[in-house]
Amino acid sequence: MKNKAKKILIPLTAAVMSVSLLGGCGAQNNTANNAGNTSKTTGKATYAFIAKDVQNPYMKKVYEGFETACNEVGASALYKGPEAATPEKQIEIINQLVAQKVTGIAIAANDADALQPALKEAMNSGISVISLDSAVNKDSRMTHIQQADPEKIGRGLIQAAYEMVGGKGGIAILSATAQATNQNLWIEWMKKELDENKTKYANTPLIKIAYGDDDPTKSTSETQALLTNPDVKVIIAPTTVGMLAAGKVLQDKKSDVKLTGLGLPSEMAPFIESGVCPWMYLWNPVDIGYLAGYSIDALANKKITGAVGDKLTAGKLGEKVVTAANDKGTEIMLGDPFKFDKSNIAEWKAIY
Repeated sequence: MKNKAKKILIPLTAAVMSVSLLGGCGAQNNTANNAGNTSKTTGKATYAFIAKDVQNPYMKKVYEGFETACNEVGASALYKGPEAATPEKQIEIINQLVAQKVTGIAIAANDADALQPALKEAMNSGISVISLDSAVNKDSRMTHIQQADPEKIGRGLIQAAYEMVGGKGGIAILSATAQATNQNLWIEWMKKELDENKTKYANTPLIKIAYGDDDPTKSTSETQALLTNPDVKVIIAPTTVGMLAAGKVLQDKKSDVKLTGLGLPSEMAPFIESGVCPWMYLWNPVDIGYLAGYSIDALANKKITGAVGDKLTAGKLGEKVVTAANDKGTEIMLGDPFKFDKSNIAEWKAIY
């Protein structure tokens, strides 16, 4: 068992990150003919995971956990996602899955509201629907899988940026898409941290929010544009795609601008080791997918309804409770984020 990663700066409850990252054996045939919400050929329930975009390495890690959970509960797993992170393409995929009569859909949304008609049709057809990572609105889901407390993430990232520049230097944010609900919620808490502590952050203003659309090329060009402003001294990238792109730009340019955010240890290790990114945070993406797999199965089998107070046993993650979400819907919390720096990145980069 690996040592625990360091926790985020603001006070957190005790938690241990799971490192039993069980890889899947590949997605099931995406053209399987499903009827009556079970496969004609196997009789199994079929649970589909819709990624923000199909090539995103973070999404692939989430699916690993999702598929593992599906295997454990005796269900088939599907991996779906658009080539580009747009809600329109996700809607097409949802409609295809409704026609296939899958048993459940777990989606990392590219837009909180645009998917509502398609997801409501899915639920009206008897398909269990949850969101994870990036939520759809409360009327478009039965519950949401929340990776970590959004307030702790947002405030913690601002606190990290402040510390990295010694309280002197402007902050820029490199987000994913402008419609990403998780990104926007974290940014909202970042702004609150700044607004509620104006004296502390008097010399570390938020200068710009840029959007890389979780696309490596656009994230690279947006980072390059941010560097043309000499007042920017630290970049916060609350997206793994943005983190990697920004890290490469800063390292290639030998920039003094610092980087923090949410990144995969395997991708960000070189930048942490070089000092480009003094430290960053993340949760276990495999565990997010794993929790989603058990949650969609519990909903499909009527073990829970998604109401506040519902409880389920999520395999190796143990008992989880459905709680109230900020949008007046419900959510199931994975746990607290962890801090990765030079002291622990070597052991974690081989894990995920």
